[in-house]
Amino acid sequence: MGRGRIVSILTTLVLPARDILQATPRTRIITAALGAVPFSFRAGQAVYAGLADSAVRRPYSIACSPGQAAQMNGIELLVQIDDHQAPDPHLERATPGTPLRIEGPFGSFGVPSPMPEDHLLLIAGGTGIAPLRALMWDTLERHGHVNIVLIYSARGPEEFAYADELRRLAGQGRITLTLTVTRPGYAPWDGTRGRIDATLITAALTTLETRCVVCGPPALVADATMLLRGAGVVLERIATETYAA
Repeated sequence: MGRGRIVSILTTLVLPARDILQATPRTRIITAALGAVPFSFRAGQAVYAGLADSAVRRPYSIACSPGQAAQMNGIELLVQIDDHQAPDPHLERATPGTPLRIEGPFGSFGVPSPMPEDHLLLIAGGTGIAPLRALMWDTLERHGHVNIVLIYSARGPEEFAYADELRRLAGQGRITLTLTVTRPGYAPWDGTRGRIDATLITAALTTLETRCVVCGPPALVADATMLLRGAGVVLERIATETYAA
């Protein structure tokens, strides 16, 4: 996938993969161990990552907050798994201990610091949850007074990365969460269905003085931006980032 960002000076590191967890049938959470290596970044930023012995590098948003990275002494990436038979191997072939080449951080995606608003609306599609999770946790850790609402869209119930964590935070009253499934045919799903629409946006906006951050496929980002503008949110309060397979 590709992400459009402002590129800054990058630091190149070779770090071992420490933990590799299945997030969804098509994604893995890979934690690169920092050890004694210093690595500073802002929530919402990204890195280029690949196997140390491969020429392939792809951009990935860092899926954890700086505070979480410091606590676990590592950085977390949400990686979509590609064809294992591809001629040039990528992160789907990583196992614990595999050396990874990390270049970064880069990007200006995120929210202002300090954030002038007391309300934060996060809108994610697919793996677009990665930088929004980092922003969510950074806000919870540093700005506990901010009201956080998350709308997360995926093709099916099994495609929600970090679903248990998000539901736990919602159950604790720390965030307001809406998970919506976009493809029909999931009979066991009793949650919200359909693409993000004006009804969901209007319900999420308790005030127009809300900082809105959107990340996902181009169509979702374009539609959500249009809906936010239609609801009366000024463009200056909307930050967007797209990705494409």
